[in-house]
Parts: sequence; structure tokens; C-alpha cells
Amino acid sequence: MIGITRRRLGGLSLALLAGPATAQSWPARPIRMVVPFPPGGPTDIVARVLAERMARSLGQPVVVENRPGANGNIGNEAVAKAEPDGYAVLYNTSSIALSPALYTRLSYDAMRDLAPVVQTATIPLVLAVNSALPVRDLRGFVDHVRARPGQLSYGSAGNGNVTHLGAFLLLRSQGLEAVHVGYRGSAPALVDAVAGQVQFLTDTVNSALPLIREGRLRALAVTSPRRLAPLPEVPTVAEVLIPGFEVGAWQGMMVPARTPAAVVARLNAAAMEALADPEVRARLAEQGTEPLGSTPEEYGRVLRDETARWGRVIAESGVRLE
Repeated sequence: MIGITRRRLGGLSLALLAGPATAQSWPARPIRMVVPFPPGGPTDIVARVLAERMARSLGQPVVVENRPGANGNIGNEAVAKAEPDGYAVLYNTSSIALSPALYTRLSYDAMRDLAPVVQTATIPLVLAVNSALPVRDLRGFVDHVRARPGQLSYGSAGNGNVTHLGAFLLLRSQGLEAVHVGYRGSAPALVDAVAGQVQFLTDTVNSALPLIREGRLRALAVTSPRRLAPLPEVPTVAEVLIPGFEVGAWQGMMVPARTPAAVVARLNAAAMEALADPEVRARLAEQGTEPLGSTPEEYGRVLRDETARWGRVIAESGVRLE
């Protein structure tokens, strides 16, 4: 996993000193950080923590603007078509790597129209069931679903969302059948899971955690490589069922293509400083969010690799969206 080091931050500082004049005058006004998902959701929560800390480093407000819709594509497109002047930043999620395979038509090309800045964090998923479902652990869940092929339903934040595909991968690995119900975001999916309209879901930990702590949902497993501090008693899918299983809703920042390299470097440095801040790391840990950090080049490789990976999964799932 990409880590944060003092050496990296020191190297960035030297690079900035040698940068062109555009980096010295930028930013001269507030920066708009577009979050392509609703306020209060798992992506918005992390973006606001980072935006607040980055503003201190940059000397200008970093204003979060929510532009939800179409699995993030409305906000993605808005930044892809913005002026490449450093004043429009996209706080993207792994959905940007899913969209090329999901949608028959996209009005932007992430690899052509956007430039990577930094990979910021990853939020594991948690398999949670309605508290009335008579299962207490992951193996019991598998047996319960296997005995009722096609009779149980699971919710997600939307067709083709990572919360959908995470459950799809888990079910497929065990030869299980269940009915998928896609919602417009995590919140309504969680509401229906609590009410028993759907029996289970795989949702981001920071969204589901309050309901798990209240006992309204029961957590059976997490999709991270290791157990999570907020849910230490909940095992990983990898340790119980599928060695090597890992699915997360990772996040990062991108800017319009042709944004000056010195501006990209300064944004990267501000993000890295935020991710290294103990207070920020503590706030993210409370939500089950793991801070990462990368160079723009490293994040570019992640984007390419994940686009290829999820393209294969989506092809197997048969999901296509207009």
C-alpha cells in the first residue's frame, strides 16, 4: 500500500522551490473541491476533513461543492470540462474506474480529460445484515443464503457501484444467488436494510458504522486485508472465507488535464501534509477510513490498474448503464 514518508514531503518541497512562477502566485482565490456525491455521505465526510486541513497549507479556503448523480459522473464531467487553472479539484472515488465499463456513453474520458493528483484514502466495505436475520457469522450467512437461492435481497448505493460489485464478488465466489436492489446512495439502502426490505448489504464502513453500533444492523465481516479498529471483533472475509479477498472504496484527487505541473505538485504537497497530520489521521480512523498518500504518477498507475480490474468484474456481472 502506498505510504506517507517525510522523505517524500521533503522532496516535494524542493520541487516546489524550483517550480515556475505560476506556483508562486497560485492560489490567489478560493479553490473549489467538487465531490460528486451527496452531502453527509462517506465520500463527502472524508473530503471535508481533508479540505479543511489543506486550506491551512494553501492559504486559501478549499470549498466543497457537492455535484451528485450518475455514480459520480456528473461531478467528474464538471471538473473534466473546467478551466485547467488549479481552482477546480475533483475529489473522486473508485467509481471513476468503474464507469468506462459500466456506461455505454460517457461525455468525458478520465484518462484523457483529467490528471491525477494524489490517492488519499480507502474505505473498506462491511457485510452487514438485518438484525432479525438468523445468522451470527460469515459462514452461517453463506449457509443461510445457499439454502434459499434467489430468495434474499441485498441493497447497494447504486447499480454498478463498488457496494454492489463487492457483494457480487462475494456471492459469486460461493456460488450464491440473491436479488440485487440498487438505490440512489448508501443512505436509502441502509434504511431499507434496517427495515428488512433488503436482508443484507456491503456498504462502506463509515456509512454503516453508526447503525452497527446501535445494534440495528449486524456486521459479519469486513473486506479489508486486516481487521478494523472501529470493529475489532469483526473478522475479514479473507481470514474466514476467501484468502486474499479485498475490496475497498478508494478515493483521490484529480484536476483538469493540462493543469500546470507546479500547481499539481503544490496540491499534492498540501494533501500529503493533511494525510500526515495526526489529528486528520485520528478523525479518519474513527470512521474506519485508512489514509494513503501517493505521487501523481503513482496514483495514475492505480487508476489504470483499477480500471482494468473492474472492467473484468463488470463484464462478468453483466451490468450496463445508459
